[in-house]
Amino acid sequence: MNTPIESFPPEHATAPSDLVLKLGYAGLIPFVGGALFIWLLAGQADNTPFVFVVDALSKYAAVVISFLGGMNWGMVMRASPEAAASHTVHRALWTGIAYSLAAWVAVCMPAHAGLVVHGGLLIACYISDRKTYPALGVAPWLTLRFRLTTLASLSCFLAAAQI
Repeated sequence: MNTPIESFPPEHATAPSDLVLKLGYAGLIPFVGGALFIWLLAGQADNTPFVFVVDALSKYAAVVISFLGGMNWGMVMRASPEAAASHTVHRALWTGIAYSLAAWVAVCMPAHAGLVVHGGLLIACYISDRKTYPALGVAPWLTLRFRLTTLASLSCFLAAAQI
């Protein structure tokens, strides 16, 4: 298990507030709603709404994945010069960019494949952050991250299965 680096002491880590929980779960509305609408709209005579919802879900997933990468950057921006040279900070910066680039590639793919990639990326972000968050002193946020990741990635996978 990673021990927090000096600039990110664990005593400053608090569990997500009620507002954070509400906003986090509200962020699932496009995932769950998009997957539900895709299942309801599949096979309709006019596929314009279907194509719109598929495209919107894929783009929203990419935005969320980029947001996760941006969170890594935000957490390390205030690192001391000593901490900035650490492997943990370098990992957070590199993975933050990698998340966005991979999500962009997935948006450019056909939707049935791109949504599977998005679901996999959401899981990969969580797995990566399981190593990074404790070292950055925000381990209490991993429970929320797990729940959000599970529902968001499942929504992507279920939507892709219906396309």
